[in-house]
Amino acid sequence: MVTYEKLWETLKQKNIRKHNLMEMADISSTTFTKLNKNEIVALTVIVKICKALNCQIEDVVKINNVDML
Repeated sequence: MVTYEKLWETLKQKNIRKHNLMEMADISSTTFTKLNKNEIVALTVIVKICKALNCQIEDVVKINNVDML
């Protein structure tokens, strides 16, 4: 299962609101809803987020159960 708990933690640490991240990373509201629901998004979205936040992928996404693959 994919989770974006790390993303929300990173936003808190950097004092950035979710809405601001949408603008910074040029993410649609539909994609942001997927993130909020821990649904899989395209790698390009994760890259945009990492660039906007100047962070690594492990600061954004975590895979909890690799057996799902």
